[in-house]
Amino acid sequence: MTDLESLTKDELVALKKAVDKALQSFEKRQKEAALAAAQRAAQEHGFSLEEIMGKRGAPKSAIPKYRNPNDGSQTWSGRGRRPAWFKDAIDAGKAPADLEI
Repeated sequence: MTDLESLTKDELVALKKAVDKALQSFEKRQKEAALAAAQRAAQEHGFSLEEIMGKRGAPKSAIPKYRNPNDGSQTWSGRGRRPAWFKDAIDAGKAPADLEI
């Protein structure tokens, strides 16, 4: 065991970097081992891990629900922040139902 009290600041910083690197490497190896074990377990039951966990990909884009009456190429799904054209139409007296596709 190293006597930390006898080390200089530079030696302690170097030691800390080495320990951080070793911890990251350890965690990576553990995750890889866990993934391999999960894949083996899935295969033992006749599945792939992807079949069990589902494929991870980009989130599916939402289907447009509203269309800008002044520019048909601008649509909005009703999720997230309201686009300026939607706010402007509502402020002008239109109802959301008037903008539905």
